[in-house]
Amino acid sequence: MSGLLLSDLSVGAVGTDLAPRRALVTGASSGIGAATVRLLRSRGWSVIGVARRADRLEQLAAETGCDIVVGDVTDPEDVSRIADYVASTGDIQALINNAGLAVGNDEVGVANAEDWQTMFEVNVLGTQRMIKALLPSLRRACASGGHADIVAMSSTAAFISYEGGGGYNAAKYALHGALGALRLELVGEPIRVVEIAPGMVKTPEFTLKRYAGDEARFEALYQDVDGPLTAEDVADVVVYALSLPGHVNLDLIQMKPVAQAMQYKLHRGPLRPKLP
Repeated sequence: MSGLLLSDLSVGAVGTDLAPRRALVTGASSGIGAATVRLLRSRGWSVIGVARRADRLEQLAAETGCDIVVGDVTDPEDVSRIADYVASTGDIQALINNAGLAVGNDEVGVANAEDWQTMFEVNVLGTQRMIKALLPSLRRACASGGHADIVAMSSTAAFISYEGGGGYNAAKYALHGALGALRLELVGEPIRVVEIAPGMVKTPEFTLKRYAGDEARFEALYQDVDGPLTAEDVADVVVYALSLPGHVNLDLIQMKPVAQAMQYKLHRGPLRPKLP
């Protein structure tokens, strides 16, 4: 069983959706987004990768054969251009809103409001813009049968506040609330809304962005943690949720490394059973 992925469990299972479909993944140039593109392509999906960095997207396209669109989810003109590309090249059955970031970890009383605004623009408004722009495509894709999916990358920070995380907490709480409303608004349509909420994931670019490039703080965060999640772990859960039969919706998936019970409860050192 070594190397078996969660999404492998659906392969060959009765009732699972294995038909190749088309997905769009935002934040595809690195981390969880890039890992999701790779795994979907390995499962036979047609994938459009969206991100701001053209060089990274071009490398990903050369590696996986995915289609790419350079664009920023916080720019309404870019989002409109992305939607036009989808409309002209073929509708999507899955929208995976992965673009997100955290900036700083200052306390609420001293935090930079511009940092909070950046987090809301990407995590909340960027996701809303993409859903609004591509919901017509998702509806067209399942108009003659089948289903469609809206997946959003949330965080355990959407449920448990922690010191120094106020801005990120607020953005992810807002995203969680918006996704709950969206699920209610889409009831009666064959469109699933899936929220993925990871805890500690060792993704260098995300963490270094938060810490303004401070590599010492990055290393200290993960020091002696036995098995933080990886981008590939999260991508596996995304693809598993997509592969389930169309009538099954995983509304919310919270996932953490075993060493992490809460944001503020983290074990450092080897994991060992407490034997009598």
